Amino acid sequence: MDSEAKEVLAFHETMETHELLNFKTICLVKAKLMQGLCFDNDLKALMEKDVQLSMQAIQELKEHYAGARTTLT
Repeated sequence: MDSEAKEVLAFHETMETHELLNFKTICLVKAKLMQGLCFDNDLKALMEKDVQLSMQAIQELKEHYAGARTTLT
């Protein structure tokens, strides 16, 4: 994409991206909290992998959300 062309999300895409961002954030918080309650090392490692993947997904969604449409013009 060249520097002058900017990706702009449609209103429904903005809303859906926002919902996905909220969902992934909630999943991340839950996984981090559950790690503290887990005593099984294999399960704890799996949760840590989920945390890392969730953080990556959130970063990617934030990049898309930068093109969010918030006005009619």
